[in-house]
Parts: sequence; C-alpha cells; structure tokens
Amino acid sequence: MSDPLWRPSSARINSSGMQRFARQVENQLGLRFRDYGELHRWSIDNPEIFWEQVWRFGGIISSEPWERVLTDGDRFPGAKWFSGARLNYAENLLRRRDDGTAVIARLENGERRSLSHAQLYEQVGRLAAALRASGIAPGDRVAALMPNVPETLIGMLACASVGAVWSSCSPDFGFAGVMDRFGQISPKVLIACDGYFYNGKRIDCLPRVAEIAGNIDSLEQIVVVPVAGIDADVSRIRNVVSLDDYLPAEDTPELEFEQLPFDHPLYIVYSSGTTGVPKCIVHGAGGTLIQHLKEHRLHVGLGPEDVFFYFTTCGWMMWNWLVSGLASGATLALYDGSPFRPAPSALLDMAQEEGITVFGTSAKYIAALEKEHLRPRETHDLSALRTVLSTGSPLSHESFRYVYRDVKQDVCLSSISGGTDIVSCFVLGNECLPVREGEIQCLGLGMAVEFRNEKGESVIGEKGEMVCARPFPSAPIGFWNDPGDRKYLAAYFDAFPNVWTHGDYGELTEHGGVIIHGRSDAVLNPGGVRIGTAEIYRQVEKLDEIVDSICIGQEWEGDVRVVLFVVPRKGVTLDDELRQRIRQTIRSGATPRHVPAVIVPVADIPRTLSGKIVELAVRNMVHGRPVRNTDALANPEALELFRDLPELRRE
Repeated sequence: MSDPLWRPSSARINSSGMQRFARQVENQLGLRFRDYGELHRWSIDNPEIFWEQVWRFGGIISSEPWERVLTDGDRFPGAKWFSGARLNYAENLLRRRDDGTAVIARLENGERRSLSHAQLYEQVGRLAAALRASGIAPGDRVAALMPNVPETLIGMLACASVGAVWSSCSPDFGFAGVMDRFGQISPKVLIACDGYFYNGKRIDCLPRVAEIAGNIDSLEQIVVVPVAGIDADVSRIRNVVSLDDYLPAEDTPELEFEQLPFDHPLYIVYSSGTTGVPKCIVHGAGGTLIQHLKEHRLHVGLGPEDVFFYFTTCGWMMWNWLVSGLASGATLALYDGSPFRPAPSALLDMAQEEGITVFGTSAKYIAALEKEHLRPRETHDLSALRTVLSTGSPLSHESFRYVYRDVKQDVCLSSISGGTDIVSCFVLGNECLPVREGEIQCLGLGMAVEFRNEKGESVIGEKGEMVCARPFPSAPIGFWNDPGDRKYLAAYFDAFPNVWTHGDYGELTEHGGVIIHGRSDAVLNPGGVRIGTAEIYRQVEKLDEIVDSICIGQEWEGDVRVVLFVVPRKGVTLDDELRQRIRQTIRSGATPRHVPAVIVPVADIPRTLSGKIVELAVRNMVHGRPVRNTDALANPEALELFRDLPELRRE
C-alpha cells in the first residue's frame, strides 16, 4: 500500500458534510460507525433508511410526502423510489432568493457576468412564463444548442419548473450530430445561440440553426440567444424569435413549480454515439436531485460558502452535475471557450480571480498543465481552493504527484467516475479519507459497487468488471422510444441478471480505494491476458517528448497485438531511441505484456466533444471497418490519420 499523498486535518473531517451526515444517522438511529467502510456497508444494506436520511439531510422540498421509499427493491431494473412524493427539481435548486451570488460566467474573450440568486429566480420566472405561453406542458421536450452561459442554466430551470424535459447539445456539434440527438426526441422548442467563441475565433451558428429548424418538423419555436453578437438576418429561420422578444415584456406572473412524481422525466442525455446512433437516456427529476445532493454535500462537502467550477460543455453530463450545485446553495462558476486561451493558465487565472473553492476538470487537462510545465503554486494564489475534481478518464500517477507538487499541497484531489448513463458517480472522493496515488478514494454511498472476475465472482485486489448489484435512484427511467426496454436491458443487464454492468474495467483495493484500468470494450487481450489501456497511458505520460497517445489491440496472426499511437511534442522525432525508451518505461512501470508491438507517430488523436479518446473508433479504422456518427467527435478529421497505415500492414 502506497503512503498517502494527502491526509485531511481533524478540523476538516469534523466540519465535513460526510461527518455531519454520519452523526445525524448515529444520533437518530443509535448506531456507531468506526470508519467509512462501515458507513458504506450500512448504506447498501439498508437502502430505504439510507436514502430517507439523505432526503432529510439534503432538505429536499416536496409538496407531498412519499408513501414508501423503495418498492420492488429486489427488481433491477424495476425498483421504484419515493412513491407518492411530488416535487419539482427547479424549486429545489432555486431555494435561495437572496442577493448572494448564484452564478459567475466568463467567456474566452474576457466577458464576465454575474447573477444573484434573486436575479436568477426572476429570470427563470420570465422564461417559464414564456414557455407556458408557448403551450409547453409537462413531458414536452425543450432542446438547447447552447454554450455554457447563464441563459442555458436559466433555460433548463425554466423548463424543469413547468415539467418539460430538457436536452442540450454543445454548439460545436455538427448538423448530423445534432440531428442524431434532437431528431430522435421531437422537441417543441429549440433554444439556440447565435454563435460562440472558441480558440480565438467567433463561430456563427445561425446557418446550422436554420438547417436544424428546417429538418425537425416538431419544432414550433426557435428562440435565438445573443452570445457572440452575430449580426445576421434570421428571418430565413422557421418560427424564429429573439430571446428578448420571446420573454414577456411586463407583469410576469409568479414563478410556479409544477409538482410532479419523483420519477418524472427531467433530462434526456446522450451516449457518445461513436459506435452507432446515440442512445437517448432519460433521467428522472427526483433520482437526479437526491443523487447529486448526496454526492455534492457528502462526498464533496459542498455548501453555500463554496464557488463551484467544472470545465464542461452543455453536451456533457458534468454540466448537469455542476448545475445541481445550486441545491446546496453554492455559487456556480461557468466558463465557455478553450481552456488554454488566451494562455495555458486561463482557468487557473479564473480560479484565483473568482476564489474558486471546488475546481473540476478532466484528467487530460491536468496532464496538459504538466506538459506545459506550469507551476501554479508558484504563480497563483489558490488559497481558496480546497478540492480538485477530475474525471473523463483515469487520472495517472504522475498527475496525482503533479497536483501535490506543483499546484497545491493542502487540497483534496478526488478522481471521480460514473457516467452519462447514471448522470452521476459510482466511485468518487471523500474529504474525510486520505488520497493515494493512482486511486479513487471510495465507493459512493448507497452504491453497491463490486468488481467481478470472469467467473462472475466479486473480487478484491483483482481486476474485473465494475457492476452495481442493487438498485439506486439515479438509474435511468429508460431510453427514449425503446419499446419493451429492449435496448436499455441489453446495454446494462445482459452480463449478470438483476445487476447493472457499467462497462468499466478496474479493481477494488484492500483499503477500499478503486483503480479504473479503462473501458471494458477497449481492454487489450494479447495472448489471452486482459490489459487495461489506462495502465499503458500512465506510463507514456511520464515522457515529456510525448504529448498524447492512444492504444488499441490489432488482430494479428490469430492473436491480438498491442499498437500504440503517439503524438510527439513539436520538434521531436519518434526515432528508434525514443521508441526504445517508451518500451522500457512501459516495461518497468507496468509489465512486459503491456509493451506495444508497434509504436506509430500520428499528428493528432481523435476525441469526443467532451474530450474522451475514442479507442473503438480508431480500432475500427485500423481494421478497415466503418466508423459511424463522426459528428460526435471534436476532430473527426483525425480518424483519417489511422487509415491503411503502412506500419500496420502484413507483409
């Protein structure tokens, strides 16, 4: 067991949300928990009591109480949560109505705005009134092609207040990518930006908005939001109106919160769509709310004194996760644009200037900071920062060390993992526990997570499939337009009956931490030995000459061989000496089985719009198989770099 990189102080533990929750349970139920492991075991053995306690601790607002916390708890899927309760998600996020700051929003071009809680409530009320005037009712879909700006948050809250279902895409999606998503759900209203800023450019979205409006027959209203100041004639767009003209001019009625069942649909979110048409995943209001309150208040320790930031687009579930921070009274910090403009320190500058206390980002971003040789602890005042969150891919050992060496020593670095599928986390952080290099701190409370080997046995200290053996409130209601739940059942419940199989490959450590080795469908299998790709990436990231990499298994002579593609730093040539150093680094840091048979230089690595590498798409290109829905990629042209490479041909 490695020594911890960080341990929380006694004062931090005693003031933490996790500790306060544990004391609440102990005092009310006459229990005593010696450690987090006991609290977690109690939470999954007693789901009805646990989730009732989370409801009370989170102060969830409802107009009708529940009749029963859990019905059919032995059915997964099929369990029902908080039957009889009626609530509204937006009401729970807009519980503060004071002059404190609710939202800070910044754009890449330097523009900054802020809204108080009172102003946010008033603006949500105006848009909700406009939606009602348009005939929007509970269950109707409202789509948004928007950047991460206050109007997007306002749109979602207004939508939720009337009981409509919100679905958003980032404006960098191409026409086909948008149609693959919104075209499936028949929205009545589209809220779209005129344009956005990215990487020093102002990008006009209006031609694409016009094309979308002309191809989704269900759209009755297109509301254009001015973000980039695009001066264009919008009259060619069907049923178009500007946001200012859409909102009521005066006498806005009091904001009404439609009271709805716990499992009323709140969001439709989408799988990445790199291997087929995206799955339309439907999440319920109550399950999303209570799960996010648990994760924010207990695992992150979020509260009214916090400034909460996550670098995300509105097409990634981390945006949905971020905005729920309002339910804990926190100030949200929004950013839209390139994280490296006008300089690589852009987000660090924002953290200093805004006093961000909880800073969320991707593992790739942290690795990129190190590659840029940035040392924020020497250049920035990050005294307000108490927690760093990382997700999107496993955080490497080197990145753990980098944060504590060069960013800040006294900070809780929490790698977290879950997904769009559950719009939340299975495994995540805990400010009461130590941080160990290369590990996620703990299993989420109420989540019966296990790792199962090829025999289906739950194992500790061995690699296996990550599963969740019992129901949880934020499991999807289902997929949109999926008769009989056939696609939903096939996606998660085929491998083990009554058990959610998530598609991650990892292990539970002896002390309760978690190591994720990669996606199960990207696991390499040379000579019949399963290898997680993350184990290789961790080693490659040690080499300053390499700025990015992706690894696949190539079918070869009746077996599979490991192929590693690398992006050398500018001015660096991948010669035999560097190839040998890469192999030696992997061999010494992992095992000889991890050493790639072939190492190939490429100019770029294809990624989704949320920044995740697409190993399956690259594998298909290498094998000459079709790659569908490339509009889901931020840089689809990079896929061509992997087509018919001479280094991978059979002689």
